[in-house]
Amino acid sequence: MHCFDKLYKKTKPYLKKIKRKITPKSQVKVLLLTNRDSDNVGDQVIEATDISLISTVMKNLGLHRWEYEIISKAVSFVSQGYLKNRNPKLLEPAEKAIRNCDIVVFGGAPMFNYMYQNFYERTAVTIEIAQKYQKPVFFSAIGLEHYDEQNKKCQRLKKALNLDCVKMITTRDDFEMLQKYKEKESLYIDKVADPAVHTCTVFRKFWIQKKPGRKKKIGIFILREGGFTDNKIPFSKEEAIAFWTKVVEIVKQRGYDYEILTSGHFSDEAFVDRLVREYGFPLSKCVFNMNTPEYLISKIADCDGVISCRLHPSIISFSLDVPSVGIMWNAKVKGFYDSIGYGNRVFDVIQEKPEELVDRLELAMKEGIQKDETYLMSIYQSLFTVMKEQIKKNSNASPYPYRKLVSKMVCFKGTSRGEKEEKIKRKFRRVYAKYNKVADSNRKCENNGGDK
Repeated sequence: MHCFDKLYKKTKPYLKKIKRKITPKSQVKVLLLTNRDSDNVGDQVIEATDISLISTVMKNLGLHRWEYEIISKAVSFVSQGYLKNRNPKLLEPAEKAIRNCDIVVFGGAPMFNYMYQNFYERTAVTIEIAQKYQKPVFFSAIGLEHYDEQNKKCQRLKKALNLDCVKMITTRDDFEMLQKYKEKESLYIDKVADPAVHTCTVFRKFWIQKKPGRKKKIGIFILREGGFTDNKIPFSKEEAIAFWTKVVEIVKQRGYDYEILTSGHFSDEAFVDRLVREYGFPLSKCVFNMNTPEYLISKIADCDGVISCRLHPSIISFSLDVPSVGIMWNAKVKGFYDSIGYGNRVFDVIQEKPEELVDRLELAMKEGIQKDETYLMSIYQSLFTVMKEQIKKNSNASPYPYRKLVSKMVCFKGTSRGEKEEKIKRKFRRVYAKYNKVADSNRKCENNGGDK
């Protein structure tokens, strides 16, 4: 693969020149914005499934592959540097990308988050650029945070969302919350499925067949230190460690194999490392270096049941027909399980005991999973409707029925060596930034005569 990567790099400039010559001027350019540069591999699954859904919409509308282009970028193309000093030079890449596209699609991810992340400001700035260049904006299956009439950040976002260029907002989370963001009558809003419910189709090449005769395996996806308390759940690091220790003990007692996993966030992996180094969790049962979507999916496909804090291992498990129980740390977990008709497969760490968690998972494994095709179709139908309005308003095309949609969806090709290296580099740089922050804090403490 290495020689092919080198060959591609050498020929890429020439391929671009050829493409410019054969690409029709009327080619539809879709700018897809996701959280694709996140360590959390669930966000990379969102990107891949969004690309497949949009490609299928184009096919459904009768467009050939050369008649459209999906330009996938991270929402962080509105840079942290720009947010700090508002230097317009730093906004030029975002301006250029939006100016040169026909449609802007925000795909999944927590684009509205303002409580302890700055997604809201990046989103607002992006909308304002789209408004400047009169580009239609669609939000598809967005994650929501608490709406606050008194919070300036929340209201800043709300104002941007009601600009003329924003045509659609759908959410995978709380529809009643989304309604509070809407002011203009023409804005289409709805509740839809997360794109990752189509993981089983888009990533079908990466399923692992379970070995016959082996022990049933439970995948246990944990959450970083502070994940509960940051979301106002009074469940400390010490309580979390005791909880996971007990869960593993019960799983082993009941005759299951198990793995401790994360969906890739470095802070989650750091917590797993602490469990190994300080609390005796066996290294052989802990999975590190979760950096690509196909690796995450292969690991979940190899499980018979899943326990997860993070949302996307639960969604991917659902798609792969692996029963799961979601641990409540954020309202979106309960929202997802309610959406799929399994609200009883959610666990409360404050009110319930580890034994009840494993009991609930065993019951889910016995009952299996039933899927509602109307729910699965919801995200595709919403994208089809608004994109048809923009691209082929007078077309007689109607959305593919579910079975045809599944047969037409584009399969994920895999992560290239270069892409994987870039993902790992980003992850390490985040770790370095965290280390530098801690080191600076320690030096400051020393200079003030305090302890390290």
